[in-house]
Amino acid sequence: MTKTANINARVEKDLKIKAEKVLRHVGVKTSDAITMFLRQVVLQRGLPFDVRVPNSETRKAIVELENPAKRKS
Repeated sequence: MTKTANINARVEKDLKIKAEKVLRHVGVKTSDAITMFLRQVVLQRGLPFDVRVPNSETRKAIVELENPAKRKS
């Protein structure tokens, strides 16, 4: 199938660099990874992974991980 559409997306520079490193390691071009993602969205009729709001226990754990001073000893 001929690719005729373009997608422009702004992402954090560090995220792009890290993702490209992983993709190179597995032999996939960024554009091909995006195409795979979009195909999965279509096939699954939604995001190809769970998106959930964390419960209070998970939120507390996240805060503790992000803020070592708030960790319980």
